[in-house]
Amino acid sequence: MSGLERDTPIPVSLTLHRQSRVLELAYEDGHSYRLPFELLRVYSPSAEVRGHGPGQETLQTGKRDVEITALEPVGNYAVKPVFSDGHDTGIYSWDYLFDLCVRQAALWQEYLNKLAAAGVERDAPMTAGRH
Repeated sequence: MSGLERDTPIPVSLTLHRQSRVLELAYEDGHSYRLPFELLRVYSPSAEVRGHGPGQETLQTGKRDVEITALEPVGNYAVKPVFSDGHDTGIYSWDYLFDLCVRQAALWQEYLNKLAAAGVERDAPMTAGRH
């Protein structure tokens, strides 16, 4: 999801909870979601993380303690978080953020499964060739 779908809800507020390391998104219908900074970082929509095509993704590790130091608006359709590890190239559309919200548990399990399949620990530092 990259553009703004017609029926995608737009958050009425975004709150960075730095101590608990979550981004809270509140919606007009009263629903709110809390996305961990780590999840946002490992699922960054940037080319650096996703690659330029299928199979080119870079598995992210060592992001448990990552923080969001700034959250910059991108037009009226997205935000760009600036992460404490220097990553700042992911543009998170409202579509993409809502998808992360509603699929958070499944996406987290998918991430853990990818780590296990790769034989990599979640807290392992990123190595050369893995950004």
